[in-house]
Amino acid sequence: MALVAATAAFLLTHFVTSTPLRPKLVAAMGEWPYRGVYSLVAFVTLGGMIWAFAHAPREVLWSGLRELPIFVMPFAFILIACGYFRNPTMVGAEALLRSEDPARGMIRITRHPIMWGLMLWAGAHILAGGDLRSLVFFGGFLLVALVGTLSMDRRKRANPDFPRFAAVSSHVPFVAIAQGRNRLDWREIGWKRPLIGPVAFAVLLGLHPRPFGARPY
Repeated sequence: MALVAATAAFLLTHFVTSTPLRPKLVAAMGEWPYRGVYSLVAFVTLGGMIWAFAHAPREVLWSGLRELPIFVMPFAFILIACGYFRNPTMVGAEALLRSEDPARGMIRITRHPIMWGLMLWAGAHILAGGDLRSLVFFGGFLLVALVGTLSMDRRKRANPDFPRFAAVSSHVPFVAIAQGRNRLDWREIGWKRPLIGPVAFAVLLGLHPRPFGARPY
């Protein structure tokens, strides 16, 4: 029950950005004070989720695919790492939307690489855990990432440059490439930025192996 309540609080905090309440709060507080308060509340609710997850009993629902995260997580980390570089969907990236070729690099694959990385991370852990607490905890992150992509697209539609960007990009990975609206260019992606993902994964795997299936829950 505590985990469900903590996850609900976490979800409500993040869904504020998709409601009319956000512009009202920004108007009352200012953009940057709002972001500061929002970040603080998000960290507090995240801490509550982690605490509740650690203290929740493990109720097995299915036989967990323990090794799955080891294969999936490197790709998730690559998407997240590359998504922080030149991402037109991020807040304050209007200049990138106005650029001549807005969907470059990893954005050619999906316009939401960070969120898709989080979805891969959460989905792999749900399947690996095979228990109720993992379903609630990581399911919360999966829902936040999925709704986050839709919310980001909805907000960006107000920008007059978004239709041109959407025409050469896709929400679902590789759809724009498969439809011929974009192309895959490994030279733009390079190897240095994607390398950050596997290195970060290897470090976290060594420090905290249990969430990656290397040790039983």
